[in-house]
Amino acid sequence: MAERITIRKPDDWHLHVRDGAMLKAVLPFTAAHFGRAIIMPNLVPPVLKAKDAALYRERVMAALPEGSKFKPLMTCYLTDATDPDDVESGFRDGVFTAVKMYPAHATTNSAHGVTDFQRIRRVLARMEKIGMTFLIHGEEADPEIDIFDREAIFIERRLIPMIRDFPGLRIVLEHVTSREGVDFVRAHGPQVGGSITPYHLMLTRTDWLGYGLRPYMYCMPVIKRREDRDALRKAATSGESNFFLGTDSAPHPVTKKLNVVGAAGIFNSPVAIESYAQVFAEENALDRLEAFASLNGPKHYRLPANTETITLERTSWTAPEELKIDGPEERALIHRGGERIEWKVVAH
Repeated sequence: MAERITIRKPDDWHLHVRDGAMLKAVLPFTAAHFGRAIIMPNLVPPVLKAKDAALYRERVMAALPEGSKFKPLMTCYLTDATDPDDVESGFRDGVFTAVKMYPAHATTNSAHGVTDFQRIRRVLARMEKIGMTFLIHGEEADPEIDIFDREAIFIERRLIPMIRDFPGLRIVLEHVTSREGVDFVRAHGPQVGGSITPYHLMLTRTDWLGYGLRPYMYCMPVIKRREDRDALRKAATSGESNFFLGTDSAPHPVTKKLNVVGAAGIFNSPVAIESYAQVFAEENALDRLEAFASLNGPKHYRLPANTETITLERTSWTAPEELKIDGPEERALIHRGGERIEWKVVAH
């Protein structure tokens, strides 16, 4: 088995960096190893218009380490009232790369999300016309639906009619977590792509709930069954071009993460590419890591792959347990903190 691998610099097609002190603390981890990232718009207040995205991009750029070539790709937070003209002008002006849809109340900071799918059809039609990518948090938020079935029900109720009604709309089912999600993406490429997180490739709900509640593993969509994890691992390592890297790294202050009602999200960017490398090594598929991490995403977004490279080596190191944050937020827990990590970036 290879002990060292060099790949084109990867991109992160699903990333939360928040704002303010948290932004300044977490962004350098992604900027160190990734060329670009899709920046999620679910701030408080959310990034609703092109002018909001332009201002947010300025704050992201200001938080980058000196000399960094990292490029943030901004997104529009879709609501029932989103203006198709603003979406199109933001896209044509190079401000928006994509539109992100959260069903209302499906996850963190999604209160402004979509409540009526009929009301967003004008936006989807415009995006289909101009070739703009549609990013979807694919869960049905109906409280009557079991938490482990929300992705499958969303596919049945929303996605299947959507691809029928908008056959030219480029879609990403973000953070695929289930066998049903894998099957749907596989059956509907290249129109539909699917991003996969490192923790959904490594964990099961037994890891989260089976040996005492581990609230730092709580995310949305939730970690699922072993058979779902295994389906994700096969998809990610298959070489199929419609599956690609998206960490969904989502930092929270530890007080919110470990609260009585804990916040959903796993801050994994400090160990992300190393965790993917471990999974691919375990699956004897290191030769396919570059496709998943560096080539498939740009192809789906119709962007060029990065020309720079990074090198990973099988070298053990210990992930820090937490990240100190300036100001009242104080600290954020790091995914796999305190664990021995098998792979390390040794050149970038």
